[in-house]
Amino acid sequence: MNNPKKVALAYSGGLDTSIIIPWLKNRYGCQVVAVCGDIGQGGDELKGLKKKALDTGASEVYIEDMRAEFVTDYLWNLVRSGGVYEHKYLLGTSIARPLLARRQAEVALKTGCDALAHGCTGKGNDQVRFELTYMAFAPDLPVIAPWREWDIVSREDAIKYAAKHKVPISATTKKIYSRDRNIWHISHEGGALEDPVNAAPDEIWMLTKSPRQAPDKPGKVTIGFRKGKPVSVNGAELEPVKLLEKLNKIGAEHGIGRIDLVENRFVGMKSRGCYETPGGTLLMAAFGELEALTLDKNTLHYKQKLALDYAEMVYNGFWFTPLREALDAFFAYISEPATGEVTLQMYKGNIDPVSRKSPNSLYSLDIASFTMGAEYDQKDARGFIKLNGLPMAVRAGLKKKGKKRA
Repeated sequence: MNNPKKVALAYSGGLDTSIIIPWLKNRYGCQVVAVCGDIGQGGDELKGLKKKALDTGASEVYIEDMRAEFVTDYLWNLVRSGGVYEHKYLLGTSIARPLLARRQAEVALKTGCDALAHGCTGKGNDQVRFELTYMAFAPDLPVIAPWREWDIVSREDAIKYAAKHKVPISATTKKIYSRDRNIWHISHEGGALEDPVNAAPDEIWMLTKSPRQAPDKPGKVTIGFRKGKPVSVNGAELEPVKLLEKLNKIGAEHGIGRIDLVENRFVGMKSRGCYETPGGTLLMAAFGELEALTLDKNTLHYKQKLALDYAEMVYNGFWFTPLREALDAFFAYISEPATGEVTLQMYKGNIDPVSRKSPNSLYSLDIASFTMGAEYDQKDARGFIKLNGLPMAVRAGLKKKGKKRA
């Protein structure tokens, strides 16, 4: 690759991307365009971000509010799919990367950049997620991944580099956690968490109350859906960003959404991280209860299989692919009847369903009731069982004959 003249950097203002700006300028003598998306990471992270980027050497800075798009076009799709990675992870970091990388590529093409850069390490999943998205939107632009090139080998080295180049950072060698936050979740990695023998320190949790400190009285929340999309909380209709913010607050108060996970990364290694997803955990639980009413058995079970594939695709970075789009079309179609309300009870980190109702419910009280009724003739069960058990009966007969021959 020839030395680039202008590089678009995926910029967050964290430790890695903060030192990448001076590194790019020193290494290539190029201009740096810092691209950041507001996906709900909070005002503290965005405060002074443009000034910081310019002060550390960026020639241009683009910061865009992408919260509404993130919630409606990405997170609501995830809720509708039911996708969960390895039983626990609600994909908060994974699903945000394609949106950020797509916008970075668009800004790069718009501003005449001749290269793209990111701050992902060579061990992580994010490098794959960013670069697969680049290939979908700017396949001709080369990619600079400093963690695969420079001689910095640890976060301690990165902190020293920042001090040397007078780059302001919040990370320290004593409290050295890597975090990623957006409106859906916050992740915590590094430090004491690197060894799975260690319990997660209380200090890492930032969004949710400890279940031990959560209210002693259970709380309830009612979430309304229309055609598979969340539309209301406790009877009040809210636009998507406000709705998720409200559920985050409610869930966090009751210690909802904490997980501690040893996961299998796409690049082949295992890693350990802790995640907080209060509102998302409530939404996924509520939507699952609603679908239990509105989907027939075969569709529900088939969807559960596809949800595993969907979660893996999101985790691995294959968002901008025909298969993901086709799966979303399937989930959208089968979610058409998913209109109704679900009430959940929250107590010290736990969730239990209290009430489920939908005008499209397939649950028939007349059929399900233990009281005998005309809707279901119980004598029909005899033939049903006999036909389903026929292969077992034939096999048993063959075994019996075989024993006699012996």
